[in-house]
Amino acid sequence: MDTNRIDLNLLRVFHAILEEHNLTLAANRLGLSQPAVSYSLGRLRAILDDPLFVRNGNEMQPTSAALEMREPLREAMAAAEHALQLMVPFAAATSTRVFRLSMSDIGELAFLPTLCAALAECAPHVRLDIQSIPVDQIEDALRVGRLDLAIGNLPALVERTRHQRLFHEDYVCMTRRRRGLPRRTLTLEQYLAFPHVLVGSLESAHYQIEESFRKRNIHRQIALRVPHFTVVPHILAHTDWIVTLPRRTVRLLNPADEFAVYDLPVDIAGVTVTVHWHADFDTHDANRWLRTLVITQLSDAPA
Repeated sequence: MDTNRIDLNLLRVFHAILEEHNLTLAANRLGLSQPAVSYSLGRLRAILDDPLFVRNGNEMQPTSAALEMREPLREAMAAAEHALQLMVPFAAATSTRVFRLSMSDIGELAFLPTLCAALAECAPHVRLDIQSIPVDQIEDALRVGRLDLAIGNLPALVERTRHQRLFHEDYVCMTRRRRGLPRRTLTLEQYLAFPHVLVGSLESAHYQIEESFRKRNIHRQIALRVPHFTVVPHILAHTDWIVTLPRRTVRLLNPADEFAVYDLPVDIAGVTVTVHWHADFDTHDANRWLRTLVITQLSDAPA
């Protein structure tokens, strides 16, 4: 295929139809007439030799070829938007920029209320796009501008990105309140007697915990592995299981104090939460403004 034949505006139309699933909505989004969108879609169908979309009632359902193009095109559109934004002077009070951040599910619970409140006050038109990106892909996403910042316990990135420490915290364990539990402390024997919930998030904390236990020849009985913290309270409420988690996370998952919380009966390294960005954007006004906001709002020490 001769890609020089493809008008990039056709890809904007294709992307809008993919997201809106409707020609009229896509036209409204692009500020075009519906016939103009239909004409552009026809041109792209001819170039790619694929129908791309099949009408189903009022919806346009993508073909398998269209679905294969969706993610690469979304990334390309985001990169193009990011490149254009680099040329626009940043003014927080009037900017309509989209900032893209990576964080875990518990990071969303812990950080977004504070960040969104701050943005509403000082940058009311700025938008956030929160993504959960595997740790091994974050550095590249920061480099190409697919992400602006990554926030979390990300020790693997410390040597490869610019970063700022936000806070450090230790681990505790949590289980459903019930009769027969120790009043204040757990012994190691009691801790190991529990079935455990292991949260295997996109970050590396759970690997660090397991490695710390392995070095001490401590072996837990893992009853359940889950990818997110947010489901944990619902599981603990119906079982006698226990979970090991960062201390601040307890405040988010145990607001009604329905769970018993204990210090760990074994000394393991805690969690250091950092914000990361790429060196290429060190002096970029918008990125510098955003990370300063993050550090100011989330750090436990002066930025």
